[in-house]
Amino acid sequence: VSHAQLISELALHQSRSPTARPPLQQVRSAKMRAESPTSSSVRRPIIGLIIFMTSVCMPLCLNGFYIYFSSCRTEDREEIPVKMTESYDCTECKESLFGLKYILKETNPYCVKCYDDLFSNNCEVCQKVIGCTSKDLSYKGRHWHSECFLCIKCSQSLVDRPFATKDELLMCVECYSSEYSSKCHSCLKTIMPGSKKMEHKGNSWHKNCFTCNRCQQPIGTRSFIQKDANNYCMPCYEKQFALQCVTCKKPITTVGVNYHDQPWHKECFVCIGCKQQLAGQRFTSRDDFAYCLDCFCNLFAKKCASCTTPISGIGGTKYISFEQRQWHTDCFNCKGCSASLVGRGFLTCKDDILCPECVTDF
Repeated sequence: VSHAQLISELALHQSRSPTARPPLQQVRSAKMRAESPTSSSVRRPIIGLIIFMTSVCMPLCLNGFYIYFSSCRTEDREEIPVKMTESYDCTECKESLFGLKYILKETNPYCVKCYDDLFSNNCEVCQKVIGCTSKDLSYKGRHWHSECFLCIKCSQSLVDRPFATKDELLMCVECYSSEYSSKCHSCLKTIMPGSKKMEHKGNSWHKNCFTCNRCQQPIGTRSFIQKDANNYCMPCYEKQFALQCVTCKKPITTVGVNYHDQPWHKECFVCIGCKQQLAGQRFTSRDDFAYCLDCFCNLFAKKCASCTTPISGIGGTKYISFEQRQWHTDCFNCKGCSASLVGRGFLTCKDDILCPECVTDF
């Protein structure tokens, strides 16, 4: 029955019977009969005795449960010995909770001892039970008494203070920083746990200490280049150190090509004929211009007198030259019998070359 319903019923009861006694929480009644001390035949009027079982709410237990104290109170002009009509016992040990502190868990009452034995946690440090009247501090499934929640190094209380853990050991921020925190590569001060830091190649910086060596502005998450152990934002690096591409005259900040001591962007170093990129490819040059092999051969190489394709001469290619004519070594063969004439005597007949044996046939 809710508190509001009890008040409503009380008002209705008082309106009907002005002399009736108002019921309170959890009313339990018992009627007592008393005999006259002078005569067994004379009976005194029946005295209505109401025993009020009141649940007095104590301060909220630090473990998250309410502690109650059961008490009884009588309203009558005479003190008459009475007893409860219903028992109110501990769910576990069945001992009466009358006049004792108790705890409700899922509507079941428990005495303090049974509740601690069944439901309370053990302290991580002292291994003792954290009673329902004690403060239970928990972190990642572990529990401590408030007086046991201390820094492992300096033994200072960590209650209501920031802390860190190392190998499941608790430390205050100061002790953790002095033992394990990294130092800023710029200001050489400790980088406190929880603060933002920047890392690069094993070094650490405070966020505000990670700045460009030239303009002194924080780099943050922007692109940067490290040179001589100093960090530079891209605009400053380009102005101070970057080479200028021979073709487009812009700074080279990524992979480039160096040829004849001149720098190019990779995408700018191309064949002057077909514009194909030459980085990673075989190429040659003529009059300070770079050419891929195909363009160079088509434009400048001699043609084989036999197959008419270019003789590049690149990479140690051998060819035969005679009277302003050239042949690939594989093409320098007798016109009559197709035998190779490399290293042999031969004769010419108009545009053909012949071995001595085939001369008589022409």
